[in-house]
Amino acid sequence: MNPLHAKKARFLMCAAVCVFIYTFIYLKVPLYDESNDQKFRVKRAECGFYPDELCSALFVGKPAAFKIGNFCQKSYQPKALSCIQTSCSCSTVLETLHFITRPLSEEEGNFSLAYIITIHKELEMFVRLLRSIYMPQNIYCIHIDEKSPRDYKTAVQNIVNCFENIFISSKREHVVYAGFSRLQADINCMRDLVNSKVQWNYVINLCGQDFPLKTNKEIIQYIKSKWNGKNITPGIVQPLHVKHRTEVSYREYVHSGVPYVYPAKIRKAQPPHNLTIYFGSAYYILTKDFVEFTLRDARAKALLEWSRDTYSPDEHYWVTLNRLPDAPGATPNAGWQGDLRAIKWKDQEGLSHKGCKGLSPSSISTQTSKGHYVRDICIYGLGDLQWIIESPHLFANKFEAGREPLVLECLERRLRLKVLRQAQVPVQQHWRLQQHSHFNMQLGA
Repeated sequence: MNPLHAKKARFLMCAAVCVFIYTFIYLKVPLYDESNDQKFRVKRAECGFYPDELCSALFVGKPAAFKIGNFCQKSYQPKALSCIQTSCSCSTVLETLHFITRPLSEEEGNFSLAYIITIHKELEMFVRLLRSIYMPQNIYCIHIDEKSPRDYKTAVQNIVNCFENIFISSKREHVVYAGFSRLQADINCMRDLVNSKVQWNYVINLCGQDFPLKTNKEIIQYIKSKWNGKNITPGIVQPLHVKHRTEVSYREYVHSGVPYVYPAKIRKAQPPHNLTIYFGSAYYILTKDFVEFTLRDARAKALLEWSRDTYSPDEHYWVTLNRLPDAPGATPNAGWQGDLRAIKWKDQEGLSHKGCKGLSPSSISTQTSKGHYVRDICIYGLGDLQWIIESPHLFANKFEAGREPLVLECLERRLRLKVLRQAQVPVQQHWRLQQHSHFNMQLGA
């Protein structure tokens, strides 16, 4: 080798090592006290050059990492998804989007899960969610809100076309928040799933702003060890403060193009079959036998019809049926058990959590860390990451990829690393997420 070239190579290697060491120390060691926050100024940050270092620092609550992360998010550019918006080959879609293409263990291959995913916006968020829960032995029903833009529907369909075990619901609803249409969307998918050729064991429902905290293997082991053969529908007998939801009739209205539900001055009849109404989570994990029971049992059909003009019927329908002693996999004496969702509710601030750390709309320009709640649910930010990963729950809600993209970047990288470490088959290169994230830019302050 030419001596000059050798000298140049050694210099570049030395420079790279120095940058790595500097970045490592920069993120691992707090650079300032909280009380002296105004004295801290980021002059230059390599956002994403070592994304795993930045994420690791965020997971343990390093103050300097929050500062760097918030600066990075200011200049974030959405992920390029042009391939699924055009006519790329399916092999290209699978490789560039890093989908796992074979069962990672015998246990997982012999225990298929069905997923119902209801979506209406944020294509990048949907892609992240889907590839994080995707396994070829599972089956996935996607319900796209009928109100969604045409190009969004087309892009989702382009992804679905590349998989035999992913499909769009055969019937789609105009979904209204807290309306019957949200419950109907799940039932539409259930009808499709019970007629599929895949012999799935349990069905799990998700929305487009959920994200998994556990691997496919960990979810299966949780179901087997804690709920083997039983349904998971957290909830209790309907408390007094929510009885209005089912005591009066609710109607769907549209104001300035926005649909909503509003109570009418009509009292409802008593529940059919003298059923005791429960109140609980709209999220569930249900056995296939129970799903088939809800689609054919006379009490289930009557309760469904009675629920059409109630408020947020998905929060009483599943839990009420699962408390029937003769329902398959029923849990008549269960309460709020079931670690389905990590959610920061506003009224639980100071009790189950220390507040929402996401960026509120008014604080985005200043990058202060004020909590941001939507319908009393926290939109997660960088300051929530430590709380999220310490949660025992299977999934977390709620995320907005456009507002807090680094939150999802870090959670996805962490989850994929766990998935590949647990794999009992040779890991293919395209299963690994790219070394550099979409925060590869230099920022000055």
